[in-house]
Amino acid sequence: MSDTRKDWERSSGGALALRAYGAIGDGRSVALSGADGSIDWWCVPGIDSPPLFDRLLDPERGGFFALTPTDPFTAERRYRPDSNVLETTFTTASGEAKLAESHNSSGAGRLPWAELARRIEGIAGTVRFDIRIRWGRQGDTINPYCSVIGGHDVFHAGRVLGLFLHSEGLTIDAREDGGLTAHLVVCAGHRETVAIVAGQDEPLVVPPIEQIDRRIDRSDEAWREWTHQLRYDGAYRSLLVRSALALKLLLYSPSGAIAAAATTSLPERVGGSKNFDYRYAWVRDAGYTIKAFLRIDAQEEAKAAFSWLLRQIENDGARVLFPLSGGVVPAVTELDLPGYRNSTPVVVGNAATNQHQHGIYGDIFGTAAEFVRGGNILDSQSAQTLSRLADQCADRWRREDAGIWELEEARQYTMSKFSAWEALARAVELADSGQLPTTCRDRWERERDRIAEWINEHGWSEERSAYVMYPGSDRLDASIALAVRFRFGDNDRMEKTLDAIQRELGNGPYHHRYSGVANEEGAFLACTFWQIEARALLGQTEVATRAMDAIIQALQGGTGIYPEMADPHSGEFLGNLPQGLTHLALVQALTSIATQTRSELRR
Repeated sequence: MSDTRKDWERSSGGALALRAYGAIGDGRSVALSGADGSIDWWCVPGIDSPPLFDRLLDPERGGFFALTPTDPFTAERRYRPDSNVLETTFTTASGEAKLAESHNSSGAGRLPWAELARRIEGIAGTVRFDIRIRWGRQGDTINPYCSVIGGHDVFHAGRVLGLFLHSEGLTIDAREDGGLTAHLVVCAGHRETVAIVAGQDEPLVVPPIEQIDRRIDRSDEAWREWTHQLRYDGAYRSLLVRSALALKLLLYSPSGAIAAAATTSLPERVGGSKNFDYRYAWVRDAGYTIKAFLRIDAQEEAKAAFSWLLRQIENDGARVLFPLSGGVVPAVTELDLPGYRNSTPVVVGNAATNQHQHGIYGDIFGTAAEFVRGGNILDSQSAQTLSRLADQCADRWRREDAGIWELEEARQYTMSKFSAWEALARAVELADSGQLPTTCRDRWERERDRIAEWINEHGWSEERSAYVMYPGSDRLDASIALAVRFRFGDNDRMEKTLDAIQRELGNGPYHHRYSGVANEEGAFLACTFWQIEARALLGQTEVATRAMDAIIQALQGGTGIYPEMADPHSGEFLGNLPQGLTHLALVQALTSIATQTRSELRR
């Protein structure tokens, strides 16, 4: 993946196109680096911490770490092969230079501090770079201040203590409490390194800049070592690997939780109010990510995430989402920030914390079934937790809920019933295979069959020739494509539903979430990949492959880091990013096409 578009040009309001950002991370935090050399988003020390750099949501006063050519330039960027080390090649009238960016790790894994490293290498001629750092206000913290201790630039921003370190060729031009300015010059064969080392409420080491520089390449080696053990032999392997690497960035290694995305409040429509904080672990997203990891043989990540998910459910009940360190997600708080391209509100917390969704039952049981299908074994504590969840599902499935789309109006959503059916179907299978106690197995089977009867009686519309969003409605829901993955069984009705979704919710290569939402938000990228996966699972391999080719073509031009949504007319990226649901849906679609293709070749 590379980016040769003119996305390094900021709008009059100071915003970069979301397509212009690449992501780097270390298993605890994720930074977004723009194509103009400015890191505009970085939460320290964790994904859900207050941001140290927040220009993404506050162009005028937000924090950033810019390393930009002084003269006019063009930029081309790509990740190193099979790695999360990001490279940008800047070309000016006087020369060419390459920027390598890494959120460093060590040979033993994640460092006990955050280390953001940036290396500039001269390729041809001479290029001067201006460096400007402005510490973010973090929304509700004290004003940051800087000092020089032991010859090092030390800054305090809220609870974060950090250092700005650099090689000898950099010249500091000015220091102030809010940041600093500097410059450096590189010629062909010459390189300079700059870095920020930071931590929260802890003493901080001062690593030599030479060690930090070496860790860029060591981190690159670690990423490549991880990707080389992934199992996939289908088309678009580099695209699948890039999505797997994006998912790996969202895995919060201190706990095993998987964040839905690395940002908050990026709008689903520019100027709209659908702005949410996705820096938490949704049961749905985590479950689907675990299944995606299992399908490409990333077993360590899958096991860590699955164990964490079961512990949270045991401790705090069957909630929709959890903080990355466990517990309960706080209610929504609005911050006094202008937002991305003046899209407000800017928020922390999430209102879904108080919702109930039947989908969580299907999500966790689908994950458990995939885990066992890979030859793994459930422990007795996990089996007891899952058995209690199956009982809850059998008790509650008739109730209204908020549905997969977390809507304010509770209804008898058809997709929620599909999810409840999946939960009890997998619970029966797990009991029959000896993974769950069989005490309530027959009851789970009876309720499973009752749910299927409800779906076919109330969820199916002869007039629409499709499963509809809820009984009595003529609205369609693109997420119902997932029922094919659930193995619900009525393939004829599922094919008709997919056809209806394509006609009414399709928009070029994209798809909207449900009827009537097109004017409020962009197209939901995961929905497109769900349609592709469903077509492949139904044996429509050629249809699935053509649709995959079309959406990949539409998404090209960035670094391969995808958001939640896109404008189906302009292709503009919308919503939080990197968006785990998008990347995991892509992985599932590609692996499903590959599996179906192999099956057809064997026949």
